[in-house]
Amino acid sequence: MNTTTLSGKRLASLIQQRAQDQARLAQHEGIHPTLAVVVATDDESTHWYVRSIERAADRAGIDCRIVDLGPDATEQVLTSVLKDLSSEPSVHGIILQTPLPTGVAADSLVGLIAPEKDIDGANPLSLGRLAVGRPAFAPATARAVVELLEHFEVPVAGRNVTVVGRSAVVGKPLALLLLERDATVTVCHSKSGAMETYTRPADVVVVAAGRTGLLTGAHVTEKTVVIDVGTNVLPDGTLVGDVDEASVTGVAAALTPVPGGVGSVTTALLLLHTVEAARAQFLPRASKLTVMA
Repeated sequence: MNTTTLSGKRLASLIQQRAQDQARLAQHEGIHPTLAVVVATDDESTHWYVRSIERAADRAGIDCRIVDLGPDATEQVLTSVLKDLSSEPSVHGIILQTPLPTGVAADSLVGLIAPEKDIDGANPLSLGRLAVGRPAFAPATARAVVELLEHFEVPVAGRNVTVVGRSAVVGKPLALLLLERDATVTVCHSKSGAMETYTRPADVVVVAAGRTGLLTGAHVTEKTVVIDVGTNVLPDGTLVGDVDEASVTGVAAALTPVPGGVGSVTTALLLLHTVEAARAQFLPRASKLTVMA
């Protein structure tokens, strides 16, 4: 059978255009949407990604401030910078980019990001608010999965969706977003046992575990829509997902590519979140923060 490729490029372009239109509107209102990206690593792939955000922000008319603290930044320095950015009125969105220097834990730092500026849903308060349906920004990658499913008109209401991976960045918030859309959600992980027990009966399988080739053709059926969230770099520099694309192609109904799938949509959503955060902070009556999905 033919496996449909669910490319994220068209959707990313549409979202970026929305961000650009809203940024232009914000500027007419006297608001200059500004995103701050805090970096403390010499990892080249991270810097490549940050540069891609900067270029996309420039195209959308959003100011992007790269705060590069270097790979030797201490937790004290990061703490001070995040507190300053959270209290600075001219900054509307904040991202703490990982990896962080050895010995520096992200868990304590992300809690310093003001929730109204937490455009990637990193602060535990954001996840908690998301869990009870209160206003919050969902992690952009989790929202990107939902946006892709809606863009390609893949129904989830009343359907079985299996999420492989339980991280606070993707798996857990994605499960919450899918539950809000009336999906029956199963979250499986390294202790779940035979993965096919959960993936083969599912209508949609989202793989977000960070393990190359984790999902194969043996784990899916002809009805399965597979969303690959994985981003793994091979020794030769090739970027691949968590899905063994060769064995899944021809078996599953549909599959997102890596690259060109979830990742491109995620970047566009970060820009849209920034503009929405800016307008919400300055025009609370005209544009209030909503559950972002």
